[in-house]
Amino acid sequence: MSLNHQKGVLLINLGTPDAPTRSAVHRYLNQFLTDGRVIDINPIARNILVRGIIAPLRSGKSAAAYKILWTKEGSPLKVFGFSLRDKVQESLGNDYMVELAMRYQKPSIEDALNKLMKAAVSEIIVLPLFPHYASATTGSVHEEVMRLLTKQQVIPKITFINSYYDHPKLIEAFVDRAKNHDIEAYDHVLFSFHGLPKRHLVKADSSRAHCMKKENCCNSICDDNKYCYSAQCYATTHAIAEALNLDKEKYSICFQSRLGRDPWLEPYTSDMLKKRRAAGDKKILVFCPAFVADCLETTVEISHEYAEEFEKMGGEHLELVEGLNDSPKWVEAACQIIVENCQ
Repeated sequence: MSLNHQKGVLLINLGTPDAPTRSAVHRYLNQFLTDGRVIDINPIARNILVRGIIAPLRSGKSAAAYKILWTKEGSPLKVFGFSLRDKVQESLGNDYMVELAMRYQKPSIEDALNKLMKAAVSEIIVLPLFPHYASATTGSVHEEVMRLLTKQQVIPKITFINSYYDHPKLIEAFVDRAKNHDIEAYDHVLFSFHGLPKRHLVKADSSRAHCMKKENCCNSICDDNKYCYSAQCYATTHAIAEALNLDKEKYSICFQSRLGRDPWLEPYTSDMLKKRRAAGDKKILVFCPAFVADCLETTVEISHEYAEEFEKMGGEHLELVEGLNDSPKWVEAACQIIVENCQ
């Protein structure tokens, strides 16, 4: 009997509610925000805060936002996730078995792992669908995979992909998306990334001598900050800007989606919009390279909320560069990242 040399691939995104309803969003928020890597405070305080205050208060408003995002097929994050899985599977061929999972809600990581284990794959490559490393995203995914694998009697070879923020094929995929827009017609380009509490970055600095202690500590990658989320965001931005021949004065980096009162990564996207409007900009183009698929933070937060906010300031137009979703260049990039990590 021949051995199965098929390699397993686990594509994992953050997650989405099962439906754009208050109850489904409440379940999602409870699971998401009680993760100790997301809200890194005392577990008892975290559960009281999330289950007693945040989830009950935010679920209604968030459900309304998800209704704007939802399509006939369902949540774009899940719809494009399954399409990406199928296209990556087709491209990689029968030597690979590709599954999709969400860190929170369905399809679960446990179910996807069980399918790969049942198929007796020779190894498993875990590809979080986050180009930039953060403890709250990639770190949480890796921890959950390891937790679930401890239940297995036999643990196969596992490859965890940490980040791919500057991979040439990823940059190429973002640049390809920009071709749908006449960049010269815009006064300024914003690269808006999902924010993080500053304490997350400080905790990730193993040297304890670099993060927020050296001037412009995130502007370039070095040994001290190679796992720093912010530094990786800057590296992605500079790579895309260089590929698009953008002058330094033509673009800015900012961070969105704050939660709570603690200081988060700056400059905030809302403040940057005010700054650009004060400078006379009327037309803004926004990239969101932290997200590989259209989601609440892009389609709703940028295209609806920030666009409306910018227009109220007197701006004429704010437009979002659509996510990579299941585009051919992104499929090509994902496949190359997977194959490179198998060698």
